[in-house]
Amino acid sequence: MWYYKIICNNIFHYKFILIMPPILYMKEIEIDLEAEKNEILKRYRALLRACKSTLQKGDKRMIRKAFDMALESHKDMRRKSGEPYIYHPIAVAQIAAEEIGLGTTSIVCALLHDVVEDTNMTLDEIEMEFGKKVAKIIDGLTKISGVFDTNSSLQAENFRKMLLTLADDVRVILIKLADRLHNMRTMEFMPRDKQLKLSSETVYLYAPLAHRLGLYAIKSELEDLSMKYMERETYQFIKRKLNEKKAERERFIRDFIEPVNKALQAQEIHADLFGRPKSIHSIWNKMKKKSIPFEEVYDLFAIRIILDSAPDQEKADCWKAYSIVTDQYRPNPDRLRDWISSPKANGYESLHTTVMGPRGQWVEVQIRTKRMNEIAEKGFAAHWKYKESSTDSGLDQWVQKVRDMLKNPDTNALDFIDDFKMNLFSDEIFIFTPKGALIQLPLNATALDFAFEIHTDVGASCIGAKVNHKLVPLSYKLQNGDQVEIITSGKQTPKEDWLNFVVTAKAKAKIKSALKEEKRKIAEDGKEILERKMKSLKITYNSENLQKLSYFFKLQSTQDLFYNIAKGVIDMKDLKEYQASEKIVDNKPQDKIEQEQVQSLIRNLKSKDADMLLIGEDMQKIDYKLANCCNPIPGDDVFGFVTVSDGIKIHRTNCPNAAKLMANYGYRIVKARWTNQQELAFLTGLRITGIDEVGLINKLTTVISTDFKVNIRSITVDSDNGIFEGSIMVYVNDTDHLENLIKKIKLIKGVTAVNRFDSVIEKAS
Repeated sequence: MWYYKIICNNIFHYKFILIMPPILYMKEIEIDLEAEKNEILKRYRALLRACKSTLQKGDKRMIRKAFDMALESHKDMRRKSGEPYIYHPIAVAQIAAEEIGLGTTSIVCALLHDVVEDTNMTLDEIEMEFGKKVAKIIDGLTKISGVFDTNSSLQAENFRKMLLTLADDVRVILIKLADRLHNMRTMEFMPRDKQLKLSSETVYLYAPLAHRLGLYAIKSELEDLSMKYMERETYQFIKRKLNEKKAERERFIRDFIEPVNKALQAQEIHADLFGRPKSIHSIWNKMKKKSIPFEEVYDLFAIRIILDSAPDQEKADCWKAYSIVTDQYRPNPDRLRDWISSPKANGYESLHTTVMGPRGQWVEVQIRTKRMNEIAEKGFAAHWKYKESSTDSGLDQWVQKVRDMLKNPDTNALDFIDDFKMNLFSDEIFIFTPKGALIQLPLNATALDFAFEIHTDVGASCIGAKVNHKLVPLSYKLQNGDQVEIITSGKQTPKEDWLNFVVTAKAKAKIKSALKEEKRKIAEDGKEILERKMKSLKITYNSENLQKLSYFFKLQSTQDLFYNIAKGVIDMKDLKEYQASEKIVDNKPQDKIEQEQVQSLIRNLKSKDADMLLIGEDMQKIDYKLANCCNPIPGDDVFGFVTVSDGIKIHRTNCPNAAKLMANYGYRIVKARWTNQQELAFLTGLRITGIDEVGLINKLTTVISTDFKVNIRSITVDSDNGIFEGSIMVYVNDTDHLENLIKKIKLIKGVTAVNRFDSVIEKAS
């Protein structure tokens, strides 16, 4: 919280002294109150213009009342930038109206989304002024406002609570996305560690959620803004490169569009054609996925054709436009995507094809109607607007899936997040039943997932399946368009190994539930056996001793203890060992670490020789280990992660695990900064590709070992039809040393690409 001491000079000018606790400095800033008042009114009028098309009688008065209430409630509050706080709710309301297409109720809720949490305003007062619906949405927003609080140790659990509101009213999530988008747009005044944490949460959960709700423009901007703070240098590099090639790109787009436009006009098809640059994040993903430099990414933009079609002519017009495009340019037959016949689960409809452009490069072309485009841009809100005229119920099914997942009583929030991301954010495949009904499943779904999707009893008794009339095992991964028939048996029951290959949350939940019930029955028998054995050993049968026994045998619960007794895993001899040890322990789960433990753990990790890194808020020299998943070296942007049993581990901010660690365990993240006190060798990996030549390995090792005096830990080279790929693990001093080595290797004749790579993705501990 920032505090202000106001010094009034006259009615329109005042000074205030800004004080941050603990008091670090005092700074006088002169503010023109009249100018601020004019700016607030200007932004409010822009908001009214944005929602003009949806306004009904009385709406303008309602929005004005909400604006006045927000203005009064936040009058003494300012943002980190020093701006009046009211700028934020106005901006969130503007995004909700303009970029998502929400109506008056949502605008009112966006304006008031922070008043209950940050001011003395109550929900009862809001209900009195605006009615139950507005109060319920603001209640939902207030409950989830601390979902990703910096000090929260329960981010995953709170995310589940946030999704519970989606089952009641999707507008809660949409306004929350608008709120997050504005916070990301105005994050430059926040400390670096907060920027990293917010960016990680955004790219890990919020961007996929926006994608799944069909908000593609917002999803892309959230990813780009996250990248701007998580990988600053790469972001600025790609941005600069895109600007350099802007004129050339626009010229290419004009040349490409011209013949297509003429052909469309000749057929009397009304359409808008334009080129849209791909997001920086998607370009970076392509560079990483294909291990290519920016110069080799050819599809930096997509051509979009938006048709003005009557509702009953949409599909036919899209295919006519496709025919015209492929008459002009040769298509790649493997790159046709028909999301008109089978829309995506979030309601997205479009025809995508990739054609060979006039200058010998592949160009992606997207063809859709104005209605389809509005759904693609504004997602869920536009879907409901067109719902009556649309037969597609993909989004309704998706929201129902969210509700089904939230009913799962499994208490492990992190498992829930993983299931949620896998099932609800993944690409989908379309599978046919024997009677021709279409069922949507996530990518990599198996025959057993399909069985559970049909019905719980069908899944539980499934022994095999026929895919396209051929017998396959339960673990068979289904392909798009497969027709599946399930084979069942009354003697079959769910098995534990089924959990190793099913991917849908529904299948996992039902299998776990069946296994749990079976385990509970066996545990009941084990409970009676244990009671008798403890009595014979003269050990008192009470909850305290049962907890101690569970801990002694490294079991998570007393039910596991009973189950192992019944199965004979624990016998009389083991119980005697426990009795002999007389070990009294505090029964705390070993896989958790509480927030208050983090600081004490850091204090206990002081080290005399940990000179390379400064860690924590006060930048102390603390003992640490370098994470194997990303092998950080001096010069990398890094952070510390407090593990349960392995001290502090240092990760790169662009580590494959970074987003998940920061999103789920934000309270265990500590600052870390390299110093330059000593030269040590750090392990990192290089992936080298090129044209195979005689003596190439010798040249490589000469440059690395002789010229750069770098030790090689391992080298693996594979050659196929004249092309070689090599992986080399080397020890370097820092990022500058590594960059110079890469430049030198690239000069070797035959080498076409050299990239640093992450070794493995390890499970966070």
